[in-house]
Amino acid sequence: MIRNIFLDRDGTIIQDMHYLSDPAKIIFIPGAVQAMLEMKDSGLDIFLVTNQSGIGRGLFSEEQYHLVQNKIVHMLRDKGVEISDSLFCPHTPEDKCGCRKPSTGMWDYLSEKHVLSPEQSIIIGDKKSDIVFGLNCGFQAAVLTLTGHGEQGLKDLGIRKRPEEWFEPEPRKSFPAAVARDIYSAWNWIKQRFINVN
Repeated sequence: MIRNIFLDRDGTIIQDMHYLSDPAKIIFIPGAVQAMLEMKDSGLDIFLVTNQSGIGRGLFSEEQYHLVQNKIVHMLRDKGVEISDSLFCPHTPEDKCGCRKPSTGMWDYLSEKHVLSPEQSIIIGDKKSDIVFGLNCGFQAAVLTLTGHGEQGLKDLGIRKRPEEWFEPEPRKSFPAAVARDIYSAWNWIKQRFINVN
C-alpha cells in the first residue's frame, strides 16, 4: 500500500520560474492542486523535496526561499491541501553534498522523522534527478512529468515516447515506472496501480 507521495516543487506543482524568489510569481501547474486534494482524500501524506541551488549560487537568499515556500504552503492550505513536511537543498551540484537529489539526504531525514517506508512511497518529478532519487531511496515507483524540465528529463533518461496522458516504459519495474503529461496524469496512473478507489 502506498502511504506517501513525494513531490518535486518547481516544474512539478508550480511553474518553473528559473530560480523563483518572489512569492508574487507563484503559479500552480493546472491540475496540481486537484491532484494533491485527491491524494489527501485518499489518506496519503504529501512531502515536498526540492533542490534550490539558486541559494548556493547567490541568486537568492534562504530567507527569500522561505517566503516563497511559506506562501505555497499557505496557498495550498487555503485550498484544503495540508503538506506533511518539506525539505530543500541549498547547495550547488559542485558542492557534492548528501542532500541534493539524487542523493538521499532529504529522504534519510524525513523517513527518520516521520517513520516512513520506501516501499510505501512514490515520487513525482520533472527531472532525471527526481527519478534517480526515487531509485536510490528504494521507492515503490517514480513518475516523470513532462511539465517543467520534463522534456529534457526524457532525453536524459533515454526515453523517446511522449504520452498523451501517461505510459509505462519497459520493463515494468524500470525507473521511471511511468511518464505522465503532468502531475494530475501522474496521479491518475498511481490511482490505477496502487490506490483502492471505491
